[in-house]
Amino acid sequence: MQAHVGDRIVIESNHLDAARRRGTIVAVLGGEGDTEHYRVRWQDGHESVFFPGPDAHVDTAR
Repeated sequence: MQAHVGDRIVIESNHLDAARRRGTIVAVLGGEGDTEHYRVRWQDGHESVFFPGPDAHVDTAR
């Protein structure tokens, strides 16, 4: 996964009745490839460092 500041990240839920989790990338951390991770501002307003897994995808900023 490769993303840039301003892109939106979406995490699909593994549970049938759970909602998707969404946030905006505010910083790209680490290197390219598998070690790349992000500081994300989530839809509820808090920020965290996020290492994407297979359930995450990026909606690029326009």
